[in-house]
Amino acid sequence: MAELYGERRKRLLRHLLRHKPGATIDELAAALGVTRTAVRQHLASLMRDGLVAAGAERASGGRPLRLYVLTDEGREVFPRRYSWFARLLIEAMAQEHGAAGLRTRFGRIAATVVAQLPHRPPPGASRCEKVEELSGLMDQLGYDARKVKDVGGAPTIEADNCVFHELAQRNPAICHFDLALLTSYTGSKVELHECMAKGGHVCRFRFLPPG
Repeated sequence: MAELYGERRKRLLRHLLRHKPGATIDELAAALGVTRTAVRQHLASLMRDGLVAAGAERASGGRPLRLYVLTDEGREVFPRRYSWFARLLIEAMAQEHGAAGLRTRFGRIAATVVAQLPHRPPPGASRCEKVEELSGLMDQLGYDARKVKDVGGAPTIEADNCVFHELAQRNPAICHFDLALLTSYTGSKVELHECMAKGGHVCRFRFLPPG
């Protein structure tokens, strides 16, 4: 039964994806072949999850009809081949600039990203404070990151989700972007102590004094 409900909700989301202005309960019921009550139940669940929202009203000659639309989160449910496109870009950059040039370019991109971040460590923050701040930022970016016990006296972050995992497995140079980003943010030398793209259980970053 759960699988049936899951499939119907997928069909409901797909219908809204194809009908950008939105759809009424009656239109959704006809598209899914279910009752209006079932549609309301599915909508209630999807709205709680933030995937669907109530949209505008449509004039009907009587009582206006409420439309339901996909949210930005709802559109993200559908697969997008970002990793495929990113892989093509990285391969093209590697062919054009070589391995050393690719690392240099990653460093420049990372510095630009850090410069655009809305939250930066306060002036005079210690290395440990910067790492603590960075762990929260990485977690927001999807790394599932946290600051852990220092390793060898160095502040350390562990991440359970490598956001570039598929890319890094195909082209390990992508890890240099992570390292450049973390170095630029903290001003520390960063050591990749363990790497999921190389078979590790986590990505573990140690933050060493500069120099």
